[in-house]
Amino acid sequence: MLGTLIMPGRDPLAIFTRFAHDYGDVTFFRIGGERVFFVNHPDLVKQVLVVEHAKFTKSRALERARKLLGDGLLTSEGAEHQRRRRLVQPAFHRAQIAGYAATMVEHAERLERSWQHGSTVDISSDMMRLTLGIVARTLFDADIDSEADSVGDALTDVLESFWLTLLPFSDVVEALPLRALKRSARARARLDDLIYGMIAARRAHGGSRRDVLSMMIGSADEAGASGLSDREVRDEALTLLLAGHETTANALMWTWYLLSHAPDVRARLHEEVDRVLAGRSATVADVESLPYVLSVVTESMRLFPPVWTIGRRAKVLTELGGYPVPAGAMVFMSEWTMHHDARFYRDPGRFLPERWTAEFRAALPRHAYFPFGGGPRTCIGESFAWMELVLIVATIARHWELDLVPGHPVVTQPLLTLRSKHGMRMTIRRRAAASA
Repeated sequence: MLGTLIMPGRDPLAIFTRFAHDYGDVTFFRIGGERVFFVNHPDLVKQVLVVEHAKFTKSRALERARKLLGDGLLTSEGAEHQRRRRLVQPAFHRAQIAGYAATMVEHAERLERSWQHGSTVDISSDMMRLTLGIVARTLFDADIDSEADSVGDALTDVLESFWLTLLPFSDVVEALPLRALKRSARARARLDDLIYGMIAARRAHGGSRRDVLSMMIGSADEAGASGLSDREVRDEALTLLLAGHETTANALMWTWYLLSHAPDVRARLHEEVDRVLAGRSATVADVESLPYVLSVVTESMRLFPPVWTIGRRAKVLTELGGYPVPAGAMVFMSEWTMHHDARFYRDPGRFLPERWTAEFRAALPRHAYFPFGGGPRTCIGESFAWMELVLIVATIARHWELDLVPGHPVVTQPLLTLRSKHGMRMTIRRRAAASA
């Protein structure tokens, strides 16, 4: 179903939005032999992701993602998923995440030092390189800056061909000599070379590093069995590398885009950054003192959620919104559609960071906003991402303002994540206050 929605010429964001508008909270249809339910209400999202999560398994998209990611945290199920989550969890404990802050700021400052006043950059590519470097250093204690462009291109090739693997009869499609699939295969090989190279170097080095790669290599389960194989470590590392940088980079890109069209918001953000940082580098202690920066990125991910849809497959007969959902049926929920629902957001199409007051957050149904999913499969790196977003936005806004190049086409590209089809060409200018 999802493959049909994201074929060239189709706009799944508009399709899901139309379903919700025309048919209400539950839409049923058949596509490619699949029985599909699309649900659009916080209570139904909570039911699928939290209350009755055991009645559902991963969607077709995640089933097909195993071609790239193997049996990592994102694609594994049941006891294996719990085991892998326990294995990776120490890297995302509060104290550990706080220790990543300096690395995040250091990488952001390195990027901004390379910029020149009045130049034009593709901020999408810059944010991809930035977040990729941060994930590699914080989680794998590796420096891959020299390979960032190659890795970014490889991930793009894989993601752009991903819709082909979701089509009905995808096994037949994958056997065809299509150029996109050949590029994807070469891209997967490049990513494998990178990951296996890091694994080999770490096994040879040994030592007692506390990054997640060392934790995985040195792991053993509770029964005392041997640690993960190279293949298992590769699956987990590639999952973290992709999920840990792709979504955050897209969130940053859409944030700069929205700020370029909202001078009042940008001015207020600059005022807070100048007042709190007073010209110095940001630290982890500053995150709680930057509430407006947090509201800006929160609102950005409402309007342009990096993960725009979540799917599940029913394992047993269940009921959603009064409708029976048979075993084997697909259930889709869309962050994009929910985040633009006027029942929960006044002026849902407007960029209004001011809406995120404590009162508004308290009154908003829990799953009317779910950019990181929900339930046992909530993104393990959510706290990591929130801190990274605030620190990077504050660090760059301290010295720079970014404006969309006039005439640059901005078209959403809903692949596995929500990208911009033509990148995001922006002119960067040093702020007068920063110069002073």
